[in-house]
Amino acid sequence: MKLLESNLNSLWASLLVEELVRNGIDYFCLAPGSRCTPLTVAVASNPNTTESLHYDERGLAFHALGYGRATRRPAVVVTTSGTAAANLMPAVIEASMERIPLLLLTGDRPPELRDTTANQTIDQVKIFGDYVRWFVDLPCPNRRISPTFVLTTFDQAIHRCHGATGGPVHINCMFREPLVPESQGEDFTGYLKPISGWAENKLPYTEYIAPERTAGPETLERLSNVLKRTARGLVVIGGISDHKAHPALDALIKKLNWPVCADITSGFRLGDCSGLIVIGSDVLARNQAFSKTHVPEVVLHLGGRIVSKHVEAFLHKSKPSEYILISDNPKRHDPLHEVTLKIEADIASVCFALTKRLDSQQTTPYLSSWQEKMHSARKVFQVFADHESKLSEPVVAHLVSQNILPDHGLFLANSMPVRDMDSFAGSNGALVPVGVNRGASGIDGTIATATGFAAGFKRPVTLLIGDIAFLHDLNSLNYLSNSKYPITAIVINNNGGGIFSHLPIACFEQFFERYFVTPHDLTFEKAAGMYGLSYYHPETRQEFVSCYQKVIESRSSTIVEVTIDRKTNHALYTQLITDMHGAME
Repeated sequence: MKLLESNLNSLWASLLVEELVRNGIDYFCLAPGSRCTPLTVAVASNPNTTESLHYDERGLAFHALGYGRATRRPAVVVTTSGTAAANLMPAVIEASMERIPLLLLTGDRPPELRDTTANQTIDQVKIFGDYVRWFVDLPCPNRRISPTFVLTTFDQAIHRCHGATGGPVHINCMFREPLVPESQGEDFTGYLKPISGWAENKLPYTEYIAPERTAGPETLERLSNVLKRTARGLVVIGGISDHKAHPALDALIKKLNWPVCADITSGFRLGDCSGLIVIGSDVLARNQAFSKTHVPEVVLHLGGRIVSKHVEAFLHKSKPSEYILISDNPKRHDPLHEVTLKIEADIASVCFALTKRLDSQQTTPYLSSWQEKMHSARKVFQVFADHESKLSEPVVAHLVSQNILPDHGLFLANSMPVRDMDSFAGSNGALVPVGVNRGASGIDGTIATATGFAAGFKRPVTLLIGDIAFLHDLNSLNYLSNSKYPITAIVINNNGGGIFSHLPIACFEQFFERYFVTPHDLTFEKAAGMYGLSYYHPETRQEFVSCYQKVIESRSSTIVEVTIDRKTNHALYTQLITDMHGAME
């Protein structure tokens, strides 16, 4: 290990970067700027760091968010002062809502330049408010402050990023001149003596041990008794942040033998082989006759929130006698105020313990009825998807789910892409990790997040995104051009906000088109050319499958634009749901 000792600014920056690396935090997202120069130079000088550079701080932060979502380790975002720091806010909100670890290092002016109208100086103290888990206004480097302060501060920052209440952490780093690594002729031998032992090894200065979070025997006994006596039970699986929990959840749902409404963000919606996952539960739940005859006695909800408002409405109307939520954090996942028992613990450990306490359950008439209705509805959709030559949003989502490769990831934009995949994805395609920014459900930063998702998983990613979300983040096409892991961006271009066609405002024609749909009359071939990306524009089902397979096998980032007539698509969507419901009768 070699520290930068040209001046005290360089030394402090070198210390903090080294301590981050020792904690396994080695992915740094850098934007060019002056006041953060000591930090940037320290990152660039450490041989054990990986850097991602981008000129747009908003996209930079979303890229870091995607990396954190995939790895559950914080990426480190480094920016200069002023509005550069303010541009991080949207990603910080998403990270906070989803408890995604994220470490923000913002360069800042020293105290004597604050509130003086000094150039590029704003109030950065607690700029992100309550959306960060911890804030430190790091003082300007000073010999009177021990280097142990630097190390322990960053150890605590990493600790605050993780755990049940983890999320973004902000350290505001003040620096005086000189910002560049020019020598000041200083000898730091005596100053560094308190950390001489640290310098001789490769371990963090402070080691944090996370607590074990399990449910006690009384809680497990109470819960298992409820599950054993339930004849009409329903499992709901929301977002699961820990991918390692999947085997334990899978064992439990097979032991229960209940129907399972698995959200697209759960990791169970794609590639299901158990037969218990209700494919298209959103479609079933919006059928009034089905909702009345399939009321569950008990709901076992594992993980976070779900995408489908129709499944949520079905659960709300059902009024189950027990609504049990098992979650790994203290957040109040209860928008409909239905939860009767909340267990905060490691989800995998609870599922594993319950599985040992339960006997395998026989197939009930309740499960059989769910499966029968599902197969009837899916048969209608499958015939439609197999024979309809024209492309529509449901068909594109289905085709992606059926043709994506096992070594890929899937990232979904908000609005219709995530809903279409949740409703219409097949179940016999590849089981791939799925990401979507559902914390605040915004459409900004989606392209950048997908590239960070790919970097974190170290695999190619297919991005399904609408035209408005794509326009929001055009700057991040630069990421696609330079991504080590290819991104296939499938852009559904319906010339505006297609989701509004499904909302009540669509009935008010005098406001609908101009103020909500906001048509733009743009296509994206030239955007692809501007960034040196391959481009395809398939018009039929056969053309789409052919070009998608060709693109993912080429291992190069590509834009695939699918033009959809919004009105035709909405009419088709409505008729498709009607036909699927008709088959359920």
